[in-house]
Amino acid sequence: MTASIRLSESLKRVAGTMFSIAQTRLELLANELEEERLHFEQTLLYSGIALFFFGLSIMLLTVFIVVAFWDSQRLLVLGSLAALFFIAGLLVWNASRNLIRKTPKLFSTSLAELSSDRNQLVP
Repeated sequence: MTASIRLSESLKRVAGTMFSIAQTRLELLANELEEERLHFEQTLLYSGIALFFFGLSIMLLTVFIVVAFWDSQRLLVLGSLAALFFIAGLLVWNASRNLIRKTPKLFSTSLAELSSDRNQLVP
C-alpha cells in the first residue's frame, strides 16, 4: 500500500509542477501581449503627432516657395514640388513596408520558453 501512496503523491507533485509551468507561461504570454499593445499605442500616437507637424511644415514650405517664384515659374515650381512629395511618399511607404517585415514574431519569448520546457520534459 505504501508504494501506491508514494506513486499517487509523486503523480500529484508532477501534476502540480506541470500546472505551475503552464501558469507561468500564460502569465508571460499575457505580459508580452500587454507590452505589445502599449508599444503599438505609443508608436501610433507619436507617429500621428509627427505626421501632423510634418504635413503642416510641408504645406507652409510649399506656399513659401510658390510665392517666391510667383512671377517667374510658378507652374514649374508647383509641378516640381508635387513630384518631390510623391517620391518622398514612395520612399517612406517602402521604408514602412520594410519595417513591418522586420518586426519580431509575436510571443517569441513565450514560444522559446515553451520549447525549452518541452525539451526538458522529453528525454
